[in-house]
Amino acid sequence: MPTAPQTTDELLKALQENDRRPYGRTRTVTAEELVEAAEQFAEPVPLIQALLELQEAYTYGSEPRKSPVVFARLLNLFDEQPDVFDERLRHTLFWRFKWVANALLALPEIPLASLRQWQSEMRDRYEKADLGLQPYYGQAYQLAAHIGEDTALAFELWAGRPRTRLSDCEACEICERALYHLGAGDDERALRVWEPVLAGKDSCQEEPARSVSHALLPLLRSGAVERAVELHLAGYRACRRNPSMAGEVGRHLEFCALTGNEARGLELLAENRGLFEDVDSPRDTLDFLTGVEVLLRRVERLGHGELPAVGYPGRTWTVAGLRAEVAVRADDLAARFDARNGTTAHGDRRRARIEAAPLLDTLELTLRPRSLDDLATALPAAAPATRTTARAPESLTELILRARALDDQGHPEAPALWARLRGLTAADDYAHPDDPEVGPLVLLRADLLDEEANRAGDKDEFATAESRYQEAAGLYDDAGAPGQAALARACALLAAAEGVDDGGVDDGAGAKAAALTAAHASMVALHEETPGLTPVHEARLLRLRATALGLRLQSSGSEEHAAPVFPEVDLLVDFATRHGIAGQVSGGLLLRAGTHALAGDLPTAVTTVDELVGRLREDGPAWHLPRALGLRGRLQIGLRDAEAAHASLSEAVRLAADWPARTVDTSRLQGHLAEVCMRLGRPEAALRHLTRSAELDLRHGSRTEAYCTYSNAAQLSLDLGRVEDCIALLDSLMAEPDVVAGELDDRLLAQLRLIRARALHAGEDLKAATAELVALAAQSAGWDDDPGSHAMIAAEAAVLLGESGEFGPAREALAQALAAHARAPRHEQLSNCLRELARLRAQQSGAEGLADALAFLADAGRIADEAREAEYEARGRSLDSALAYEYGRVNAYAGEYEAALAALEKAITLLGEPGPEDERAGEWAECVRFAGAVEGVYLERVSPALARLDAATALLTADGHTAEAEPLNALASRLRDEA
Repeated sequence: MPTAPQTTDELLKALQENDRRPYGRTRTVTAEELVEAAEQFAEPVPLIQALLELQEAYTYGSEPRKSPVVFARLLNLFDEQPDVFDERLRHTLFWRFKWVANALLALPEIPLASLRQWQSEMRDRYEKADLGLQPYYGQAYQLAAHIGEDTALAFELWAGRPRTRLSDCEACEICERALYHLGAGDDERALRVWEPVLAGKDSCQEEPARSVSHALLPLLRSGAVERAVELHLAGYRACRRNPSMAGEVGRHLEFCALTGNEARGLELLAENRGLFEDVDSPRDTLDFLTGVEVLLRRVERLGHGELPAVGYPGRTWTVAGLRAEVAVRADDLAARFDARNGTTAHGDRRRARIEAAPLLDTLELTLRPRSLDDLATALPAAAPATRTTARAPESLTELILRARALDDQGHPEAPALWARLRGLTAADDYAHPDDPEVGPLVLLRADLLDEEANRAGDKDEFATAESRYQEAAGLYDDAGAPGQAALARACALLAAAEGVDDGGVDDGAGAKAAALTAAHASMVALHEETPGLTPVHEARLLRLRATALGLRLQSSGSEEHAAPVFPEVDLLVDFATRHGIAGQVSGGLLLRAGTHALAGDLPTAVTTVDELVGRLREDGPAWHLPRALGLRGRLQIGLRDAEAAHASLSEAVRLAADWPARTVDTSRLQGHLAEVCMRLGRPEAALRHLTRSAELDLRHGSRTEAYCTYSNAAQLSLDLGRVEDCIALLDSLMAEPDVVAGELDDRLLAQLRLIRARALHAGEDLKAATAELVALAAQSAGWDDDPGSHAMIAAEAAVLLGESGEFGPAREALAQALAAHARAPRHEQLSNCLRELARLRAQQSGAEGLADALAFLADAGRIADEAREAEYEARGRSLDSALAYEYGRVNAYAGEYEAALAALEKAITLLGEPGPEDERAGEWAECVRFAGAVEGVYLERVSPALARLDAATALLTADGHTAEAEPLNALASRLRDEA
């Protein structure tokens, strides 16, 4: 707190500001300082208000040891000066007897006798104040349930009594009743009792988050799996990182562990790392640690005890190490509670939770399902099963020969063998085979460099690839292998050309096209000058030559570069066919099809691929089939044959799973499938393919592509109304190491955060959405190269601030948006923002807010004038007609009905009567309906209102707009009935 309040008004304002802060250390420390400030005033009421704020901060900040101390001061003040407690303060004081009871319950060092004594104090105070005793009996029941006594009588004494003004809120009482039935083993009855809370009909500070955490497992046991998933996503978001809801977080971790979502559980645990040190409530700590142990125990049993885990600060933890530490601490807490209570209830409940068997082997909780194997990135992944699994070589000689043979075929298992050889040759005790068939060590070193260059090229690291190829060529020369040296040099030429930056030139004369032309010429010369090439080497050289020309066509898009590709491809296919080199025949046909496609002849391209698919099905190589089917699918997309494309791409994805990762670009196949599914009107399927594509890219290191695809997936999920899925997906991405470390492109991260803010808003979490957008607006203010995006973000932030009633900060955000708009116009977004702010101001404040609302609309009018001068056409509603409609609405909120009617009539005129196929029919009908309501209801001019409505209804019906006419008919009927 910068300066202490000097007056009671300043103190009251500071208390109000602190009340808007989230619970946690900042709010608590400020509350402590405000109590000190309040003590300087002679008036007791400011001190009472400050103490109440401090007790609330302690209670919801999970500091139960301090809450009773503050309450004792309040109680003394009440006993000394009861008259200064007005009805509201008196009600709050007696309400908080329950807070103290719960705080004492959470502390095992408080003797049981003291708990009972406090309850007696509460009863005596309530009776003396002539207050109903149902709240007291509620606390007596909770004590019995905590201890583990027979709760039947205590439950009846509480639940059978009528509620009073001091009873716990309806949602909290529902939760306690449900937990009673749950404890009795009656899941179905518990869920029936819980339904109003789970459905969101009853809520409070802690509900429905508390109920949701307890209801997750009963829902699974009763078969309501989809409901459990939905509630897990929403419920977890409501309690995460909240020290006072650490127990609820623990139950969400438990839910993950028992549904095959151990990886998500570890992710959520990492997100809540602060709970290991921020929770000062032993009871909440016990609940949290038990949930943590359930998760860690499950992960350890699945063989992943060495995975890193987030735990207590000060050291690095593995799953196994943290599980052991948590077990000791939780066992100690349970023993302390049981010793205080004289029962074994807490130990028994703990054991039941940690020994529970999984309820489901797998359950997809989020759009980004991951396994523990996905997290174990440091461990070598098991190779997937293949149709033609190569047997493991039995000797070093066999391993080398097998790697070379598979490499000549282009077999996808060759990289794994080269990786094994790389490890063997790096060892100090490596002994190269003395075998003429294997050749000298320098030859093997050249092979390994060549394979390393291949991998660099696959990652578009062309400079590295060129360097490695050149090194390999030199070693091949040393080994007396001129054919392989020539191949390595040809690959280096291609890599160097691919690495040329075109500088944005796309007219066929770019630097890259020139480099590929030169590379092709050098390859031809190299081919002609190298004697004694084997058929395999010659076929690979022909393939490189054709590839260089194909890439030149792709780079330039020039028609003149298409024709030279075909003769080179023909040379390759003819040569490979004569020598029976199936892989190069396939490669040549793929090049031929691709060239036809780039030249604009899609039907011929499809025919070529159809021929190739037939050959591959008959003669192989089988690992080329997914690639060919993928190309056919893309061509069919171009021909607008979405069903055929879906079939081709689906088969490609299915077959790609038979081969090691990276054999086929499965991520791209999934992306194309998503596109096809959208064209076929299957957005849910498209969403699945997008997330699979993104996750594959993420695993393979293509992180920018992955986040871009995930951004599209998040937006699609939001468009589909899957709000919690969208938020959970984005929260998961925000926890990725490169995002946390600030290594992700700031604009891409901003896009993800913007979608998240919109999802939070759609999920009715206005506070979180506003905070995210305000922070994003502050960040984007520095985007001098993109003021338009800042204008859009700041405008959205202004609207959300307006929704929260914070029009001062809203105007500040709006000023930023308008300044950025002046540099990079965003007419429609700014007009929408201004009109919405006007509506919100008038709706919230009525006539008092009219002047502000009209000022917003005046700015919107200037934006519309600018748009008209710039000949800008809005993609949505006309800016002028929308503005006139908003003038009508704002004036109506303020009670200025004549002005409202005039504005609405202007909007109707601007829109003009809609025709049969006019998309504006709905907007026009709404303007007429609103005008009819203002005229007939508020101005009580029923006859002209009915004439207006009837004429519009007849016009709309005649043009086929029957749905749009229904609201007008309904209003007309109401006016006639009330006339």
